Amino acid sequence: MAEIGRDNTLTIQEKSDHGLYLDGGQLGPILLPNRYVTPEMQSGAKVDVFIYNDSEDRLVATTEQPYAKAGEFAYLEVVSVHPNTGAFLDWGLSKDLLLPYREQGNLRFREGDGAIVAVYVDEYTNRVVASTRLHNHLPPEKPPYAPNDTVQVIIYGDSPLGYKAIVDKRYRGLLYHEENSDQLEPGDQFTGYIRKVHSDGKIDLRRDPAGYSRVDAISARILHELNAAGGHLSFNDKSSPEAIRTTFDTSKKAFKQALGRLYKARRILIEESGIRLVPD
Repeated sequence: MAEIGRDNTLTIQEKSDHGLYLDGGQLGPILLPNRYVTPEMQSGAKVDVFIYNDSEDRLVATTEQPYAKAGEFAYLEVVSVHPNTGAFLDWGLSKDLLLPYREQGNLRFREGDGAIVAVYVDEYTNRVVASTRLHNHLPPEKPPYAPNDTVQVIIYGDSPLGYKAIVDKRYRGLLYHEENSDQLEPGDQFTGYIRKVHSDGKIDLRRDPAGYSRVDAISARILHELNAAGGHLSFNDKSSPEAIRTTFDTSKKAFKQALGRLYKARRILIEESGIRLVPD
């Protein structure tokens, strides 16, 4: 049976002026509009599609992929707000995703805002919608991770302990300040690592694999740039954050930590004009 809000492999039943009708089982025939049809799609063949509701609440299929499917979390941009229904989010498809007012809690959004939401199928309307009530949509099973597993991380907020994060579009986690040297913003995405999964399912994250610090990587980058520049760079701990980010792709805080490590190891000299490589 076809599932709304998810990927499906469906059989092509027949062609029409508007596209191809796919066998949706108990959901009935589902239209794949002409703009997604390719010459190799013939009656009886199978096609991989995502199913959702069009602007008239009819089920339709698409070969496009949304940024998040039912059962997943995502950080999405608000593209418009309707005074009676709620906010509409860009989720990568031609029809925007509705975030109803009832699912916004105490939050209110304006065009251009970012929203971390759970995507789900409303059981009363059978429509794919969004919710900011993430706790209502957490999976019941314990996250299946081991320490140092690689995961995809989306930052969506902060706390006194660290940054709140979505892990692999499905779980919530926390990146402690001690595990991160950069200033992060909601919507930032990167590869992270599992530090620990608690018995209650809460996830602690690392920014780097165990035993390998970001400071190590930045230190290596500084040495590389110094060698390429003949042993001297006009950078030091007074350089602007923007210049440091442009050249070394890191924050000023992490850059200063790397400089301190290299200086203590007697690999560099820190001068008024910049930093100088200590000859081997």
